[in-house]
Amino acid sequence: MNRISERFDTLRSQGETALITYLTAGDPTLADTPDLVLAMEEGGADLIELGVPFSDPMADGPVIQAASQRALKAGANVRAILDIVYRLRTRTEIPIILMSYFNPLLQYGLRAFTGDAARAGVDGVIVPDLPLEESGILRELADANGIALIPLVAPTSPPDRIGAIAREARGFIYCVTVKGITGPRAEMPANLQYLTSMVRRSTDLPVALGFGVSGPRQAAQLRDLADGVVVGSALVKFVAEKGMENIKQFITFVKELKNALGKG
Repeated sequence: MNRISERFDTLRSQGETALITYLTAGDPTLADTPDLVLAMEEGGADLIELGVPFSDPMADGPVIQAASQRALKAGANVRAILDIVYRLRTRTEIPIILMSYFNPLLQYGLRAFTGDAARAGVDGVIVPDLPLEESGILRELADANGIALIPLVAPTSPPDRIGAIAREARGFIYCVTVKGITGPRAEMPANLQYLTSMVRRSTDLPVALGFGVSGPRQAAQLRDLADGVVVGSALVKFVAEKGMENIKQFITFVKELKNALGKG
């Protein structure tokens, strides 16, 4: 088991729902990213997603698109982000997952990436534009290096498609709550229990729900439907609007999210 499985097992034994927090690595600067990761951990985050900035993030809304552009201008790339993870591993054992589009990984080299990521201390990778049918090579390399290739399941996926994805999943399954792109939304869809129940029929892996969670109220709505809740754009927006000088408020916001999931 890697850190992802261990964390979910611990939380499950304690009756807790995991808080999975996302930020775009390199936004506002590469130097700030480790401090933001540790701040999220201090606030109660259970797993961390680090977004690898990309020039054409087709699954992301305006908030993360803007963050990706800032991060690219700041010099963020796969190698720099792996270096951040390597340095973080001297300070934390929190599970760290990279979310990257396929192109940056392909440019780096899939074999080199999985090897370097494992040595840096990466626990998982999510590739939103990599379909199941084309994921075999990366999955084999990730498996060989102890890295979980975590799939996305869309709310429009038919049952047979969900089953096929779930059978090849590693780490956990990321269920997308809404049709379309990332970004905070006022309300969560009403049919999510059907989606998560369909996934659970095909796997014993943890199920996480993400896209659209804008605050504690939305997180609480998902608490009993999944093993984990992902919050991304709301945190990226907080950093963009309030900056690093408000890091204590950032920690408080993460605490509020975690409390909404049943802790504290």
